[in-house]
Amino acid sequence: MTAILIPIIIVLTAIAALIQGIDVFGTFLIGAQKGIQTALHLLPTLLALLVAVSMLRASGAIDLAGNTLQPFFSALGIPQECAALVLLKPLSGSGGLALGSEIMQACGADSYVGRVAAVMLGASETSFYTIGIYTGQLSLKHTRWLIPAAMCADLAAFVAAGFFVRLLG
Repeated sequence: MTAILIPIIIVLTAIAALIQGIDVFGTFLIGAQKGIQTALHLLPTLLALLVAVSMLRASGAIDLAGNTLQPFFSALGIPQECAALVLLKPLSGSGGLALGSEIMQACGADSYVGRVAAVMLGASETSFYTIGIYTGQLSLKHTRWLIPAAMCADLAAFVAAGFFVRLLG
């Protein structure tokens, strides 16, 4: 269905633009140029985040922090195997997926821990990545409650994951 739907949308958009007298190709070129400028503006932020996540993961700091915070996570109903995922997912989506895959290979995708990890991956956001991109693009300097609010939302998603998987069996 999408194989035919997307070309139809593109053709209809081009026809509507031509009817309105809009230079489709010129507008496309301007949009592409702005997209490249945006990508170049975001590159330092993306690079810093990727390096930081790689260093944290390679050094074992994520696993160490997860083990240290395990009593707190256990009180919230988060399994021990998912503790590192709680810390990594807000930093890196790909790192979170890799860790989630490791959890599912070790514990099984249909196990309680595997289902909690899957719900955590789907219910949470890569908050630091998103915040870094938007604040970098908008050149925001004063974020005040942005990071604490995002961390509270992520923690709520992680706690809800454990609760709902336990509730639904």
